[in-house]
Amino acid sequence: MAVHVIHRVLRAVLALVLIGVLTFVLFTVLPDADPARLRAGLGASPAVLAHISAQLGVHHSLWVQFTDYMKGIFLHLNLGYSYRSGRSVLSLIVARLPATLSLAGGAAVLWLVLGLPLGVLATRRRGRLIDRAALGTAFALGSTPVFWLGLIALYLFASDIGRFPILPGANSYVPLTVDPGKWFSSLILPWLVLASCQGALYFRLVRDELLGVSDAGYIRTARAKGLTERRVISHYLLRPVLARVIARSGSLLGGLLGAVVVTETVFKIHGVGLLAYEAVRQSDFPVVQGTVVLAAMFVVAVNLVLDLAHVRPMGDPEAIAA
Repeated sequence: MAVHVIHRVLRAVLALVLIGVLTFVLFTVLPDADPARLRAGLGASPAVLAHISAQLGVHHSLWVQFTDYMKGIFLHLNLGYSYRSGRSVLSLIVARLPATLSLAGGAAVLWLVLGLPLGVLATRRRGRLIDRAALGTAFALGSTPVFWLGLIALYLFASDIGRFPILPGANSYVPLTVDPGKWFSSLILPWLVLASCQGALYFRLVRDELLGVSDAGYIRTARAKGLTERRVISHYLLRPVLARVIARSGSLLGGLLGAVVVTETVFKIHGVGLLAYEAVRQSDFPVVQGTVVLAAMFVVAVNLVLDLAHVRPMGDPEAIAA
């Protein structure tokens, strides 16, 4: 077990190093633009450009820039400074983080509450109309671009431009600390859009895992003992399936982060995703780089936790059912 844990940790460290190398190459080596010019503006004098270049360290060799960059990120969590505002990238991300957590957290609760029961119901009614309808709907929603679904939701239900104006639309987000009621109502449409797309993938994952073990020997044994179907599902079917679903949930994080960026952009929610989108439009490379690095570090950390959580054997289900 110790060897397995060490292997997982070393793999996570290697992933972080590769993330640092890739982001350095993508945002420092490959761009053809002068970082001093991007920060100072088109009308800056040569003296100002030289001063900013010295501050940024662009006159150093690539190796020195790379080592300074890696030490800044992993030792001091220094993500640099925005070309546009001059503020610390970390402070910009922290200021926008509550809105992103509100969006992603609420949507996650919504799709977890709906996805698991629907997956169980579809499995129990395998091959019937409700199973086919749920699977078709999940396939359609999972294949629908998030931005398109968001625009349709605004067109139908937004209070300013909607055909049935019943919910706040774009640019209506209010922080929780300002007004909890308006915070909740402003996020209903974004929650529904994000939960529909990501929840469809979660539903299909739950259903596939349930179908994979529903005909196992220990499940047949539990049914042969006369246990009710509810007890078979809750005690013998869901336990191993939930463990597998949690283990595979890490693979969905990348899609979730991308969906959050698009959802924030469509609904003008001033979170980290919209910050990254605005930085891309303005060629503010440090902000884009900082958001990419933190998102990648988050994905690596979550996957490491999920891997370590399943190092310990969970026991033999067949022995439990016997």
